[in-house]
Amino acid sequence: MLNALSIDLEDWFHAELIRARLPKGIEPERRVAWAGEPLLGLLERYGVRATFFVVGDVLRHHGDLVHRIYAAGHEISCHGGSHRPLWSLEPEVLERELDAFDRDAQGVVPVDEIIGYRAPTFSLDERSAWAVDVLRARGYLYDSSIFPVRNYLYGVDGAPAQPYQLTRAALTTPHAQGDLLEFPMSVGRLLGFDVPVSGGFYLRAIPGALLRRLLTGINARGNPFVIYLHPWETDPQTPRVAGLGLISRWITYTGQRSATRKLEALLQTFRFAPLREVLGLQGRRRSREEHS
Repeated sequence: MLNALSIDLEDWFHAELIRARLPKGIEPERRVAWAGEPLLGLLERYGVRATFFVVGDVLRHHGDLVHRIYAAGHEISCHGGSHRPLWSLEPEVLERELDAFDRDAQGVVPVDEIIGYRAPTFSLDERSAWAVDVLRARGYLYDSSIFPVRNYLYGVDGAPAQPYQLTRAALTTPHAQGDLLEFPMSVGRLLGFDVPVSGGFYLRAIPGALLRRLLTGINARGNPFVIYLHPWETDPQTPRVAGLGLISRWITYTGQRSATRKLEALLQTFRFAPLREVLGLQGRRRSREEHS
């Protein structure tokens, strides 16, 4: 079965738990290009294409990197402009961020091929359901922001754990004529409980053999899964920020030395492709006129 692989192309200082703790007035070190090289090399070695959800700030500063990723056959999608979560934005602010993303993408990648969106910090939920209308009006065809297990920071209880059509009015109810095709984060079943397995912290923290077992179970039930990872999660030299609490430090930094090895084991075990291919959207284009 074909599964979806995604890289959230953001820098270490974009992470939600880090951003508020950064020293004021000091430009943070940009490491995304350096940290992303091993991931690009790994994907090339295994002949795997992925979806790169790119933050607008990265696109502005590293357009050459984004173009090189696109030229290598990977899908480019949008991960917001500033990596601020949807909860902290108004609709008109998101509209401006998406417009700026398109302007910055001109000459880097074909804008009409950018058909997917992932909200920073999986922040699409009941509080920010208005974003569905904004995305639809700008011609986006799919979203990958719903986290179907609630934690202290994000999540939508009751959401499906496999691709479905959603509407603004009913984020958790599949609808045949939905506004967007949703590819939610994947969950496995362990001892009767839903266990997040899509990637990120969960990829770093869950033992590799157990992770592969849980992912195999998703495929055995006839469903594809989606994996996500950030370049900074594979970079053991990611700057450490003072003032993080014990839990935040654990969530942010644990398992960075093993993340690349675990990803390689997944590439050896499962078949992967960009989200648009797993969702059957190859060749589709974005058109604001058709969706406004």
